[in-house]
Amino acid sequence: MRASVLTRMKYVLCSFACIFSLFANAQSPNTSNFPNKPIRIIVPFPAGGTSDVLARLIGQKMGDDWGQMVVVENKPGASGNLGAEMVAHSAPDGYTLVLMDVGTLSISQTLYPSLSFNVLKDFAPITMIAYSPHLLVASNKTPFNTTPELIAYAKKNPGKLNFASAAGSGSANHLAGVAFAKQAGIDWAYIPYKGGAQAITDLGAGQVDVTFNGMTATYPHVKSGLIKLIAVSSPKRLSALPNTPTVAETLPGFLTGSWQGLLAPAGTPAPVIDKLNAEVLKIMKMPEVKEALKTAGADPAPMTPQEFTHWLQNEVQSSAKVIKENNIKLD
Repeated sequence: MRASVLTRMKYVLCSFACIFSLFANAQSPNTSNFPNKPIRIIVPFPAGGTSDVLARLIGQKMGDDWGQMVVVENKPGASGNLGAEMVAHSAPDGYTLVLMDVGTLSISQTLYPSLSFNVLKDFAPITMIAYSPHLLVASNKTPFNTTPELIAYAKKNPGKLNFASAAGSGSANHLAGVAFAKQAGIDWAYIPYKGGAQAITDLGAGQVDVTFNGMTATYPHVKSGLIKLIAVSSPKRLSALPNTPTVAETLPGFLTGSWQGLLAPAGTPAPVIDKLNAEVLKIMKMPEVKEALKTAGADPAPMTPQEFTHWLQNEVQSSAKVIKENNIKLD
């Protein structure tokens, strides 16, 4: 009798264990066959900007390699926050990613205290993609061609120049304009835009006068003659532009740039993050991709998820310090 009871108890316990195991497996995503459906890469800026250019380059190679469609969707608004928010609240399964200007969104963490997401808590960093210096460019209608000439003109005509904030107030290039004006001792008006493409178009038309913008998206318009190049914001002259001076040659220590990174929603399984990281790093080693980045003036900046997480933490802290010290606020 007692043996019979023990046998039934063992059977019941075994049944519960099997049911629990099946339930746990049902709740855990199967990452071994990732990806098995289309992937979306959200770009929180209009088409034509640096993040958009890089997303389409990476997305095409990823789709070719994995045999799955990779769709790039532009979701501009609120200095990139709308698209970022969408991804932060998406399913953490690796099928919705965001490729964004991390400099911009790390700045937003301080400028927008009421954000519905936290860049350090609501995203799983995958890797940084590229770094490129800002280009200081101007309308062909302006009377200056060098940084000293620009500063001299601005001092003689205070408040006359319009600076295009390509990604809106508080963006990385807006802060570059603020830092430049402060160090040079000049004053200009800031005109906010939702993305670099429209800012460059208006610059070419002479509706605004000057801007800092990422080299990847800007240099083709310099080559076409739409706008003119004044200087680069890198620490030293670029090998691709040896005759173009740095801003630092006039304003010592001046350095700005654009950074792009790929992220997923927080909670995305580590094996999926690692697989995405490995794939993007593989793509970045392809000769045609390296050449495309070089031609666009960007340097590959591959990182592990852990390295990118650490970099992002430092960037948020650094941006907060600059914003608070200069009392920068949204209009």
